[in-house]
Amino acid sequence: MLFDGFRTGDAMTAAGPIRYVVGGSGPPMLLLHGHPQTHAMWHRVAPLLARHFTVVASDLRGYGDSAKPASDATHLAYSKRAMAQDQVELMAGLGFDRFALVGHDRGGRVGHRLCLDHPGRVSTFAALDIVPTRAMYQQISLAWARPYYHWFFLIQPFDLPERMIQADPDFYLAWHMEKRQRTKAGIFDPEAMAEYRRCYRLPGTIHAICEDYRAAASIDLEHDEADLDRRIDCPMLALWGAAGVVAEHFDPIAEWRKRARDVSGRAIDAGHYLAEEAPEETAEALAAFVAAPEAA
Repeated sequence: MLFDGFRTGDAMTAAGPIRYVVGGSGPPMLLLHGHPQTHAMWHRVAPLLARHFTVVASDLRGYGDSAKPASDATHLAYSKRAMAQDQVELMAGLGFDRFALVGHDRGGRVGHRLCLDHPGRVSTFAALDIVPTRAMYQQISLAWARPYYHWFFLIQPFDLPERMIQADPDFYLAWHMEKRQRTKAGIFDPEAMAEYRRCYRLPGTIHAICEDYRAAASIDLEHDEADLDRRIDCPMLALWGAAGVVAEHFDPIAEWRKRARDVSGRAIDAGHYLAEEAPEETAEALAAFVAAPEAA
């Protein structure tokens, strides 16, 4: 069982149900996953954090067992603004109007937008193995575009990527997670991988994921451009994999300091999937960071 001692629920939001697990006690902390995973990616970190915090791990809109609303040519339904709103409604429904926020990969991009749109809701923000979306698109190089090929593949018009992935979703998911990044062999728990495969096969998931990426290359950039004079106000932590692609091509601290007022961070001995490759070190870094502002 991936989340022993945690309770599973479906929060009813304006967009539909958002699946989550919650456990532990103490100040609230929301964990957001990346692609092509679900909240299951936190199964090694969440129990460690639950010793000190009330931990909520949710499926983003379009992923896992969460709602997959219809989209249109604007991709607004899968903008990070819309996805962030779901999470605010989830946490409010659980009685948490203010919370620590942690996002890996796509979850970090949703977290970035949540901090800008709902600054009073977030006490601290941690982004795992990403730099801001706008910065990545502005600094395209062949070397980083190779492992991040999907940023350009998934944004192709409907329904080219959908048809290609649906031809063999299990193969695509495994290849994407295990081959494109410098990931240590055998790091993924078989039960977690089975959950990722199950959710990837759910009706509407692959299209929703493509819409997430299409939004990132269109409406999300418009929102980011409109907010260039704004900064994340709460304390921010950037963690990244020392062996990852982000570390090789970007300076995460420098990039986040352009978008946030108070940034600290460091590398973790891992590749992209910090929570599954180095759960103890990741949990320790997050717990210490979240606890620091409260002790100040």
